[in-house]
Amino acid sequence: MPVESSVEPLVRRYLDHLRVERGLAANTIEAYARDLRRWVDFLASERGRVVVDAQPDDLQAYVLWLRDTPGARGAQRSNATVARATVVVRGLSRFLATEGLVGDDLTRRSQVPIAARRLPKALSVDQVARLLAAPTGEDPGPRRDRALLELLYAAGLRVSEAVGIDVDDVDDSERLVRVRGKGSKERLAPYGEVAARALDAWLVSRAAVTPTTPAVFTSLRGTRLTRQGAWKIVGGHAERVGLGGRVSPHTLRHCFATHLIEGGADVRAVQELLGHASVTTTQIYTLVSRRALTEAYVRAHPRAHRG
Repeated sequence: MPVESSVEPLVRRYLDHLRVERGLAANTIEAYARDLRRWVDFLASERGRVVVDAQPDDLQAYVLWLRDTPGARGAQRSNATVARATVVVRGLSRFLATEGLVGDDLTRRSQVPIAARRLPKALSVDQVARLLAAPTGEDPGPRRDRALLELLYAAGLRVSEAVGIDVDDVDDSERLVRVRGKGSKERLAPYGEVAARALDAWLVSRAAVTPTTPAVFTSLRGTRLTRQGAWKIVGGHAERVGLGGRVSPHTLRHCFATHLIEGGADVRAVQELLGHASVTTTQIYTLVSRRALTEAYVRAHPRAHRG
């Protein structure tokens, strides 16, 4: 049973608002539902209250409880996890107050912990080149893997976007692919010549492997490639060329953005290419670029270190 169906009616009303009015994706809605289920359970078990009776000190107690109580895997929750969980509660409280379902927004006088800004991990251009060259041979498997790796990096796609592409979404004459991002928002993502050659070669093989499936990326049995399957492909080739097991499809998206910013691309153009709703999300890549410059300076400048 979905987590969403097990929460209070007022919480379900908020989730419906997020789905219909805000257009959030199903996976995001389910994540919000899990966070809010935990909030509801905390109020009932630790504070003896329901959502409409929650007070500002309840949220403060919830923050402390999140920090002190191990997560599902037994590890201490990070500051970012605590911040995300409490931001979800803030959204619920604002919604209930706006709709007149509670007398006041309980979070207006409650401080939410600020998450430390973590910079994305990006491979160097040379490392990306090694990864993209990892699939060798002209059998369907290597051709598919090359096309997937090249397109993830060339277009900066999320893994869910890549595996969701159908053949009709590809405009090979303009080198554009239509993708469906978060909240079912569509955008056209450009890709370059190298990715185009890899994609064309795979589509020739794909027609023989699975002539009836609309998906661009498929398993070798002819079914649409899953997100887990794409993760396995990327991680396997990364291991093969000595880049370790923590390289994922999202790593290539980080590399796409970081390398564009380092190459002089405007941050708002990168925002559009990534499909970010806010430029603030994209600006973290300017920090990555700035950090790389600082590290290069410290390594190279003769007066960067104390004598």
